[in-house]
Amino acid sequence: MLTSRGGSSLVVDRLGDQIKGQIAAVTCFYFDFAARKEQSATSIFGSLVKQIISGMERIPDEISRAFQEQKKVAGGCGPQLADLVKMLQAITSSQPTFVCVDALDECQGVQRARVLDSLKQILERSPGTRIFVTGRPHIRAEMEKRFAGRMISVPICPTRGDIIEYLRVRLSEDEMPDAMDENLEVEILEKIPESVSEMWVGAMLLGIPCCTLR
Repeated sequence: MLTSRGGSSLVVDRLGDQIKGQIAAVTCFYFDFAARKEQSATSIFGSLVKQIISGMERIPDEISRAFQEQKKVAGGCGPQLADLVKMLQAITSSQPTFVCVDALDECQGVQRARVLDSLKQILERSPGTRIFVTGRPHIRAEMEKRFAGRMISVPICPTRGDIIEYLRVRLSEDEMPDAMDENLEVEILEKIPESVSEMWVGAMLLGIPCCTLR
């Protein structure tokens, strides 16, 4: 099955190039079905915060204080989701920030709801924030429920030729070519294109009509 990770990586790279020399930030998170039990909303937003502050010359005082206060809590459990959202709100309200979230559909249902609610809180506080999300069609309703009027979804369905071309490139990179005979290669090129599901990309912008990202 093809995923959107390649496309999201291109978006992240492109944004990174565009903001060089500017006071802005790009942060991203790639969901992985195999690790979905470990990818809670708290760990996701913790990753986003760490990515942003790692690129800062100076960590804002309120964020440093928040981490120090959490160390004093019994067990030193670290910042909770609400704390991390407040940190991101503080950062994104003072500088343009781009958040890329890949394969959101692979996030567990309860955690996905928390992620979306937290993103909504950030957008409400930070009109300069832009969010790029990829996922399969079945989560579109969840997105529209929270971001009605603030997002646009773009269906992306690769052609059979695109998929076959991609597969041929990957097969040519096989480090053990002798492990595959011609019949197996033909079967791969026939079966996989038939099972690829539609992907869609949503760009969410606060308060203004969304522009399409593809």
